[in-house]
Amino acid sequence: MEIIIIKVTFPNIEETKRVCTYLLQHKLISSANYFPIKSISSWTGSIKEVKEYIAFLKTKSTNWEKVRDKIKEIHPYKIPCIIKINAEANVDYKSWIISQTQQ
Repeated sequence: MEIIIIKVTFPNIEETKRVCTYLLQHKLISSANYFPIKSISSWTGSIKEVKEYIAFLKTKSTNWEKVRDKIKEIHPYKIPCIIKINAEANVDYKSWIISQTQQ
């Protein structure tokens, strides 16, 4: 079984924690790392720089669609950034990720 990292951005720490906690409680991810960032993008016709939080969510690849769809459902952004990154890890950590997520 393969593992992935899902990169997601959020407007603030409260939303970051809310979504990550939900995903953990429902065993859709094994863990999350998050921290503040600055983002710049073109949005509604102008270039904007904003402060955000980024989260890296770890899960097995078979959970991709479930996690993506749940984030889209509960995320505060109209168009959230949800990016899947294929990953490799040491055997023990990979086993732990798989054991912590639903079947």
